Amino acid sequence: MAKVGFMSLGCPKNLVDSEVMLGHLRLKGFTITPDPAQAEILVVNTCGFIESAKKESIEAILQAASHKKTGACRKLVVAGCMVERYRDQLLADMPEIDACLGTRDIEHIAEVLGASDRLFEPERDPGYLYTEASPRLLTTPKASAYLKISEGCDHSCAFCIIPAIRGPQRSRSIDSVVAEARNLVAGGALEINLVGQDTTDFGRDLGDPDALEKLVRALGGVEGLRWFRIHYAYPNRLTDGLLHAIAETPNCAKYLDMPLQHGDAAVLKAMARGGGRKPFLKLLEKARRIVPDVFIRSNFIVGFPSEDEAAFGELRAFVEEARFEHVGVFTYSLEEGTPAFALGDPVPARTKNSRKRILMELQQKICRDRNRGLEGRVLDVLVEGTHEETDMVFKGRHMGQAPEVDGGVLIVGGDVVPGTIQPVRITKGHAYDLVGEVVEGGAEEAVRRYEESRRSRS
Repeated sequence: MAKVGFMSLGCPKNLVDSEVMLGHLRLKGFTITPDPAQAEILVVNTCGFIESAKKESIEAILQAASHKKTGACRKLVVAGCMVERYRDQLLADMPEIDACLGTRDIEHIAEVLGASDRLFEPERDPGYLYTEASPRLLTTPKASAYLKISEGCDHSCAFCIIPAIRGPQRSRSIDSVVAEARNLVAGGALEINLVGQDTTDFGRDLGDPDALEKLVRALGGVEGLRWFRIHYAYPNRLTDGLLHAIAETPNCAKYLDMPLQHGDAAVLKAMARGGGRKPFLKLLEKARRIVPDVFIRSNFIVGFPSEDEAAFGELRAFVEEARFEHVGVFTYSLEEGTPAFALGDPVPARTKNSRKRILMELQQKICRDRNRGLEGRVLDVLVEGTHEETDMVFKGRHMGQAPEVDGGVLIVGGDVVPGTIQPVRITKGHAYDLVGEVVEGGAEEAVRRYEESRRSRS
């Protein structure tokens, strides 16, 4: 069978789609190659969320197309969110593209690769959801995996195009998610990251608004799963019951990823989000009271059309008071097809970038203070391997650090065993990363736990 090369862009939800496509290709006998120059077929799974992501996707498509001239490539397939938004335009403007595949067509990847018709479209399923029966070829480190619990979104945030791309909210069953979690653990996963456009909306479309709370408790019974983490929680869906489930489930990471988007009530209203500085502070206080030592991450957008200096000042004051463990800041991107498109893009790019810098510098100081407060503590750390810059340092993450976005733990001493979870004493806290060393006897304990986990999986 043909050699296939894959480029996956965008968020972890898109990465899961890529892994499902790779699983189908492996099942059908295709050979997967990491070298695009050797690939006879190249697949680019695109992101089309904001302008910068679209530019990155176009650059990746052009890069892949260049291998038709310089490499072995004879077919270029483009998949994902860009296809959902701009399929006809892509095919018209880029003759190098041989086929397109939407977000709800991913399990037809082998048919598309085998089709001779450039305009071939597989039969679409508007309610498509992958399940535990869908093949997946994981691209993350063996001990960590993402698990998508739902697809689509029922919110109508003014800045967001995702509902138009991904469709309405569609939840998997609790049994299906737990079964996949067991499959992932059987394959060696110690950590699972639950993702969805709004994980706290999980089950509402099935008539069960408490489904995420039930799922948390159900995943608490998966043997060998050391911890799992909830991403993309919507603030007005964060119930007391869910918080208690997180607090009372030992292997549920004491971690919340809750994108609040802003702190000014008027801007949030214009975003069709709701909330504001004071109610958000009360929500954070409650979360920290019910879930002691919880690590909280949030994302914010600066430069939304109605954000003036006073509104930005409200956001800055909120971030200073909230003292999040982790924060991401994005500049507003005007997107056609969104409710906010009619508002234009009145905030200059220079102002947006300045506000982003101010907010990130403020959060950097908060992170440094918080991380220094961890000095002397012993934390369980998932050791991922050696650092990219030197073999003398290992890198890992503790339960309060999500992959790729939250910094990590640099391990500079002790007997380190990659691919395991080891106790690490934190010796230094920096703005984003922690430094530590494996405690005496930590390697033996990690190996013992790993062997116990492997026996339970078999």
